Amino acid sequence: MRNLDSELIVVGGGHAGCEAALAAARLGRETILVTLSEITIGALSCNPAIGGIGKGQLTREIDALGGVQARIADVAGLHYRMLNTSKGEAVQSLRAQVDKDVYSREMRRLIAAQPRLRVIEGAVEDIHIVDGVVAGVQLEDGSTVTSRKVILTNGTFLRAVMHVGESQSEGGRIGEGTVRQLTGALGGLGLETGRLKTGTPPRLERQSIDWAQLEVQEPDANPTGFSHWVELPERQWMNCHVTRTDESVHDVIRDYLHRSPMYSGQIEGVGPRYCPSIEDKVVRFPDRHGHTVHLEREGLESDSIYVNGISTSLPAEAQELMVARIPGLEKARFLRHGYAVEYDFFPPHQIGRTFECQALSGLYLAGQICGTSGYEEAAAQGFLAGVNAALDLTDQPPLILGRDEAYMGVLADDLVRCDPREPYRMFTSRAEYRLMLRHDNADLRLAEKGEKLGLISSEQADRVRSDQQKITEAVSRLHGERHGTRTLHEMMRIPGATWSGLIDAVPGVEDWDLNEKLRDQVRVAVRYESYIERQQDEVARMRRQEQWSLPSDLCYDTIPGLRNEARDSLNRLNPDTIASAQRIAGVSPADISCLMVALRARGVEQELEPR
Repeated sequence: MRNLDSELIVVGGGHAGCEAALAAARLGRETILVTLSEITIGALSCNPAIGGIGKGQLTREIDALGGVQARIADVAGLHYRMLNTSKGEAVQSLRAQVDKDVYSREMRRLIAAQPRLRVIEGAVEDIHIVDGVVAGVQLEDGSTVTSRKVILTNGTFLRAVMHVGESQSEGGRIGEGTVRQLTGALGGLGLETGRLKTGTPPRLERQSIDWAQLEVQEPDANPTGFSHWVELPERQWMNCHVTRTDESVHDVIRDYLHRSPMYSGQIEGVGPRYCPSIEDKVVRFPDRHGHTVHLEREGLESDSIYVNGISTSLPAEAQELMVARIPGLEKARFLRHGYAVEYDFFPPHQIGRTFECQALSGLYLAGQICGTSGYEEAAAQGFLAGVNAALDLTDQPPLILGRDEAYMGVLADDLVRCDPREPYRMFTSRAEYRLMLRHDNADLRLAEKGEKLGLISSEQADRVRSDQQKITEAVSRLHGERHGTRTLHEMMRIPGATWSGLIDAVPGVEDWDLNEKLRDQVRVAVRYESYIERQQDEVARMRRQEQWSLPSDLCYDTIPGLRNEARDSLNRLNPDTIASAQRIAGVSPADISCLMVALRARGVEQELEPR
């Protein structure tokens, strides 16, 4: 048995755990990362991709603050596409298919090279508490590790069960085990638990697929990577391929639906509505005669093809019949069948925006254990939890990002006031200030905060400040210089206007000190100027509302006029400000008026501007 000592323990080596451990160690804290297996550190458990709608912004923001997901994704990238290019810049997001083996190997390399960070293998089964405060953990083998902070990032491994048809086995990922006792230990400390489900599609052998039948999906010709700080390596980019299900495939699914653990009642947990299994698609959308299937290679040296779009837990024979009816996959050989995983989680209304548990000082939760889905959501939570735990160890103010500052702020705020009935997933639609939180400007928004933390160098931050100054000066010049009867600013506001058009029309513009990235940011700043100003006004109003703090001892049951639904939601989620209360489902404007009356009765005299 081992008896180790540290300042901070991170439990779990997935995306949340890796970001948490690296951030804490880089901030000077002696950190131990506990994982079931060192070889699976940084594993991409499901799809071989980073980014996507809303998710790409999270990855870029982590990078702007000093995290590692973006840099590793760019090392492992195989195929980049900017999504939603037919729409406005506010909803465009980068997605990259990546090499799974390279990604995990690079993450393990960074973990191993990081000073003040040690890795030990084991399963944490209990939390040590001294005088109501976290004091360390106990491993399954009886070993103890003492610390002042513990960050749990167990992913899908708490009392995890895998399902393929009627077959069940323990494990949070194929070939791996489960953590049996920790849920009960935390429940004994008063934490509420729930049950969720996720799933993954089959993996097929590359040589057995008839690629000639499939539609080719090419990557962007000149892709931009995720990282602000490291140039995207030059390489030969890889194509993806597309096929589609049809009614013959759906007939197989319907024939076997009674043997699906989701529909037989075998699985209790709820899966992600926005990433449904193929069974869910067929049942929920009976009028759809086909569903798109993307075939994505899992690595340059891998023969495994990820069949994106047919996540399933149907019996193995049903999966084989189904796949054999998909064009191009008639003779495909299975490397692995799809399966579902059911696991425990802790509803996130029990944590604050620092990700520390409200009921237990020193304990932090991050990642899928909080009821979220996705690598990017997990990495964002892990980074914030690691930073805040490390800052608290030296009595420094926490890193709390506002909804107007980052998608990471939207994520944290959403989690502490939500009661998930399904895994939470980030979308651009969740961010009301998304025009200000674009994919292209994450460094302009957040690099200075990363510098203050000490995770971004002064040279990097200076480069961002220089870029911001160039953008500001360029916008000012557009206002001040004229061509004929119009200012250059007015010319850039014409629908369809481009920098190349402006350069052709106005002599001297080509000499402005702006690279292609900065030209795009100036163009966006000009085109959406009035909309951005409107959002800035909304942000100012929100910040005034945030100043109306709701006391922790405020008894909602005694406030006259509150509806029962509002009382239940407020008691359960315990918002800290009027602005947070306004964003809770089930709390109406009339309920907010009742809260304001109650606050004034307690001596609060601020005026709250109406929405």
